[in-house]
Amino acid sequence: MKKQILNTLLVSALSMAVCSHSWADSSATDQLSNKDKAIALLNSIETGDREAVGYVNPIKYIQHNLSVADGLAGFGELMKALPKGSAKVEVIRALEDGNFVVTQTDYNFSGPKVGFDVFRFENGLIVEHWDNLTIKSDTPNPSGHTQLDGAREIMDQDKTCANKAIVERFIDTVLVKGKFEQIGEFFDGDNYLQHNTQVADGLSGLNNAIEFMKSQGIKMEYLVNHRVMGEGNFVLAISEGKLAGESTSFYDLFRIENGKIAEHWDVVESILPKGLWKNENGKFGNLQNFGNGC
Repeated sequence: MKKQILNTLLVSALSMAVCSHSWADSSATDQLSNKDKAIALLNSIETGDREAVGYVNPIKYIQHNLSVADGLAGFGELMKALPKGSAKVEVIRALEDGNFVVTQTDYNFSGPKVGFDVFRFENGLIVEHWDNLTIKSDTPNPSGHTQLDGAREIMDQDKTCANKAIVERFIDTVLVKGKFEQIGEFFDGDNYLQHNTQVADGLSGLNNAIEFMKSQGIKMEYLVNHRVMGEGNFVLAISEGKLAGESTSFYDLFRIENGKIAEHWDVVESILPKGLWKNENGKFGNLQNFGNGC
């Protein structure tokens, strides 16, 4: 429930800008890339920039944050819980894949948080939004990494489709089908940087974490991968499953190097029970309805 409240606070910050916005000039909007627009919209949570809200389609806006009512009207229904000027936003990584933009962001709303946001664009305007949010850890993981540090440079643009295919095969083969005997095919030995708060570097660190969960009776299940999106050497996978029996959304960001998984960041979030949903679009709705661009 705490995570759902945090999500609500995030969207309520956007609502404060929506309520007083006059829509941006379309000619100015067209000069920016979709990635620029998504970043500007997120930054407006902190800055209050009204123009950035003009990058959202006022007629069609499909919301998949289950704590928020559909459309821009959903923003206005939320209480403005944040004191003016209290929000902090820093977009750490941003990927553009066709009509989709993925962002990984360092948030501070009543405490530090880390989130992934996915925006879908039509005709230069945002028409759909998905996200995953978690509390930011105040200590590094066993290998000294945080949830957000590590490589940022986008490289190998010509390998985007190949890298997306690698991640898709890894999720399906190892995490969904459970063929852990094949896990070594996706890594360069033990060369693997890990940003999960509980897991150490290396394939050995991942295997140790899996064995520890088993010993504690904690079962992690990936049931279906809904979509992979990427740009160059970075690929985000959005998957649905269960953690300790609870319906869960897994957002996994991978960096691929020479055809192998080299680095990993993630946000894991419990899915709100359906009786508490404020829209009927579903946490993963529509993600499989668009081609993957490859």
